[in-house]
Amino acid sequence: MGLIAGPTASGKSALALDFAARTGGVIVNADASQVYRDLRVLTARPSPADEARAEHRLFGHVDGAHACSAAEWAADARAAITDIHAAGRLPILVGGTGLYIRTLLDGIAPVPDIDPAIRAAARALPVAEAYEALIVEDPAAAAILNPGDTTRVIRALEVVRSTGRPIAAWRAEKAGGIGEAIRLHAVILDPPRAWLHARGDARVNQMIAAGAVNEVELLSRRCLDLELPVMRAIGVRPLRNHLNGTLSLADAADQIRLDTRKYVKRQTTWMRHQFDASWLRIDPSVDNSDRIFENVNQYH
Repeated sequence: MGLIAGPTASGKSALALDFAARTGGVIVNADASQVYRDLRVLTARPSPADEARAEHRLFGHVDGAHACSAAEWAADARAAITDIHAAGRLPILVGGTGLYIRTLLDGIAPVPDIDPAIRAAARALPVAEAYEALIVEDPAAAAILNPGDTTRVIRALEVVRSTGRPIAAWRAEKAGGIGEAIRLHAVILDPPRAWLHARGDARVNQMIAAGAVNEVELLSRRCLDLELPVMRAIGVRPLRNHLNGTLSLADAADQIRLDTRKYVKRQTTWMRHQFDASWLRIDPSVDNSDRIFENVNQYH
């Protein structure tokens, strides 16, 4: 299986198309925002022209009203990869959502469903109070979490309260990963930050020119819960504020650029610490695709 991972705007999609052209492979999405059919432009999903050049799977296959979890995506990806292999073709996983990729390769902790009442109570707490409770109820988790990380603090608290076991104990029992069952040709794109920022900034202008405002307007008409992932995708909130008359389009674009840079920083940090150190890392600002695919035949 091929894997092309990297931060937003690093050129993953173009390289995936090149990979598919060289191998006859099938591109499989590993980006948490590109799973939603409501957002093609704003998430830089492959265009219809790109999709005509190579087969694509798991792009825009989830309705925005549903919150797609890493576990759900991994199950869909496993099925797609199995199907592609059965057809004698090469799956090419491409995306920037590290949690999705690690869940697919390593498996996921078999945490039981959280009691709804416990979940509601935990999520109603201010993060500071939740963190103080976590210090008492799961001190090991509290010791490694940022006190202001609402999502992870609440998750650790609801798990220990609902199951009686700390989240680390569940994570030690990960199951369902495919990492040991496949031959993986992994490439991580790691360009200079200034080069990446320039590309990200330019892409915001391209998205707006391609209809991102109209896309968000159509999404807003659905009146979905603002906490759903599709509503929290980068760019949705600033453009909703523009449509509501509280933000100029220029200011909305600036906010999207800023949010993109912050996200790129998180992605880059995660990938440098969580991905296998043996995976090939390249600088797409100077390396051409030949270096990436020089050994591809042994994986096909």
